Amino acid sequence: MDRKPILNIKSLKEQVYEYLREQMRRGEILPGSAIDMEETSKKLGVSKTPLRDALLQLETEDFVTILPRRMVVVNALTEQDIRNYYEIIGSLESMALLKAFDGMKPFDVDAMQRLNDAMREALAAADFDLYYEKNLAFHNKFLDRCGNASLVKLVNNLKKRLYDFPRVKGFVKEWEENSVGEHQALIDLLRAGRSQEAANHIRDVHWSFKVQEGFVRRYYPAITKPSE
Repeated sequence: MDRKPILNIKSLKEQVYEYLREQMRRGEILPGSAIDMEETSKKLGVSKTPLRDALLQLETEDFVTILPRRMVVVNALTEQDIRNYYEIIGSLESMALLKAFDGMKPFDVDAMQRLNDAMREALAAADFDLYYEKNLAFHNKFLDRCGNASLVKLVNNLKKRLYDFPRVKGFVKEWEENSVGEHQALIDLLRAGRSQEAANHIRDVHWSFKVQEGFVRRYYPAITKPSE
């Protein structure tokens, strides 16, 4: 039996997913807006099956909510979402670092140092896209060593929710400079073999909403006022 159509449908679903994610990242599809399945399927020239499958994936990642009668609403990012995501990412990255520590070699830490230096250079050049790329790579150095692909996938999805919805043009330079300093403190702890302190630093400083709140509110102006 020829299974080629099944493979084509799967590939098409991934293409539709990537298209919708890119539209969200660029701000073409905004939080709080609705996605018309009929209109979107016609625009893309695809049936509703790959579109529905792509939307189901986006729903599992908390980007959209699928309502009855084919209504799809794009979820806004709330202050509580950000608080929750910071808590989850901090806990998971802390755990990942502890799991990865014994398997990390000096050249891994050296690579983290080079990435952090590259982040500092990107800031000096006001190149936020490069900074963002190097920042993800920095964290992935220990995430990829933790041996838990499900953990890594969840962390990366939450980071997309935080920073790619849509990607804010420009950045809060003081925050990014502070983040580079926090990275350096982490590197120093790793070089000293202080794994638990390094893990605590990731959770209780780098991904602490309380510690980062002032910067967070500047990066997300829509949540500058505390919740009632």
